[in-house]
Amino acid sequence: MNSPLPFNARAARTLRGKVGMAPGHVAYGMRASYGMTHITPDHITAWERGVALPTATELTALAGALWCSPSDLMGAPRTLREHRIASGFAAEDVARVTSLRLHDYLRMEETGQWAGDRRQSAKLGALLKLPPRDFVAITGGEAELTRLLAEAVSTRWQAHIRDIARLLSMERRDLQDPLRTMHTEYQSLMAATLSRGGGANASGEQGRRYLDDIVDHFWSHFPEG
Repeated sequence: MNSPLPFNARAARTLRGKVGMAPGHVAYGMRASYGMTHITPDHITAWERGVALPTATELTALAGALWCSPSDLMGAPRTLREHRIASGFAAEDVARVTSLRLHDYLRMEETGQWAGDRRQSAKLGALLKLPPRDFVAITGGEAELTRLLAEAVSTRWQAHIRDIARLLSMERRDLQDPLRTMHTEYQSLMAATLSRGGGANASGEQGRRYLDDIVDHFWSHFPEG
């Protein structure tokens, strides 16, 4: 069963005010344009007060009635389903673009386990305009990214840039500076620790700490958004 969508009650209230509509007007728009005959002004008020949450279809209809996108009414999307809804796509759209059977795609949303191949993953990221960090999290590539980054900083980063770019669906040129910097950070840390006389044990501990947080180090080199 899918978890409730993140819903920004304040944004819903603010957006309604901007278009000059009363709760009754919004409810009427959802009934007339989206066939949601069960919606009343009380639903709108309850959502805006945060005492109830709209379903996915209700949220999409509410966005239409308020002349905004679903993402304007949501918090930061976290899952594949939330990213799809925030982007305004039906499950059928994503299944068609990624060449998946609808049943299989919906199962992936339900379980939170993306099972598409590399080409399907790239199509998913392009359709939903997923930021690289969300893309790798949704497509289950974090463990592989951790491994590749650890090898990149401890050996030759140039030898791993292609695989990292492919995993993240990013351009190699955008990865050069972050990988070069991380390689320097890690190698300098190891060298400095040894030069202070801490020995291999201290060096290994410092290195492990860096590698434990290597994915966070990596994403810190990219601006938010």
